[in-house]
Amino acid sequence: MSTHAHAESPQGLNRLAFSATVHCLTGCAIGEVLGMIIGTALGWSNLATVALAVGLAFFFGYLLTSLPLLRSGLALSAVVPLALASDTISIAIMEVIDNTMMLLIPGVMDQHATDPGFYAALSGSLLIAGTFAFPANRWLIGRGKGHAVVHERHGHGNPAHA
Repeated sequence: MSTHAHAESPQGLNRLAFSATVHCLTGCAIGEVLGMIIGTALGWSNLATVALAVGLAFFFGYLLTSLPLLRSGLALSAVVPLALASDTISIAIMEVIDNTMMLLIPGVMDQHATDPGFYAALSGSLLIAGTFAFPANRWLIGRGKGHAVVHERHGHGNPAHA
């Protein structure tokens, strides 16, 4: 049975949505940290740094979804649409929230990549961004979309019903 068919289990749906959110948050965090470190270390403008961080966040978010699917034997032509469908909304929400916060916290974007305050702000903004993405992931999974599709294709069974 599909994950959508078992979405009546609120605990299972919450677990799957939390897992999907943490998964996307991991990819976002990798990309954000690398982008912010590179941009600030090179003295780039805030816009260029944020653009790099966003691009890398999407890249790593999609990569973390794609690798297990490719390892399971799915063709790249099948994996790409799955990764795009499962992660785009979640990553977009996280990136808007995270980068807005980073730009609004006074002086954070002017700090050096070795400053602990920079990482405190980045960590906090990513965690807050994840809380905004969770309801979207839950809503998508409850309708058989997003990470529900990835779990069905990857053969995880039905975690929403567990």
